[in-house]
Amino acid sequence: MLDVDVEAPAFTLDNQAGEPVTLADFAGRPVVVYFYPRADTPGCTTEACSFRDAWADYEAAGAAVVGISDDPVDDLAGFREKYDLPFDLLSDPDGEVAASYDSYGEKSMFGRTFDGVFRNTYLVGPDGRIAATFPKVDPEGHADEVLAAVAGVA
Repeated sequence: MLDVDVEAPAFTLDNQAGEPVTLADFAGRPVVVYFYPRADTPGCTTEACSFRDAWADYEAAGAAVVGISDDPVDDLAGFREKYDLPFDLLSDPDGEVAASYDSYGEKSMFGRTFDGVFRNTYLVGPDGRIAATFPKVDPEGHADEVLAAVAGVA
């Protein structure tokens, strides 16, 4: 995980509609940058829907939310539509942005080793610096945990 108070790595990634989104788009406001392994899987759906369900509170706090995975844009579009997610999902197909946030690397499942996205979350403050980190996230209740941290930086 990156350290608190370091500058958040800049990025430009395509969202679910194929439109570029940059970290700089959120300058001056807190932004939750959450990394998740795979769209439309149980844990990732729980996590995304928890942010959706708390969306009014995030808006009231002036915070943005973006989810980043190595899924292709088309998969993100279907995931976002299926669960009526009000925030952008960003495609990082080669894992470069996730790696710059220490959220990509070797994983193991069912005896198979592969590279993939780790379930980590960062809160980037209005100044563009890391305000809080959440490693190895448990999707259940995560949005509420992050929202409490947003209150401290908004």
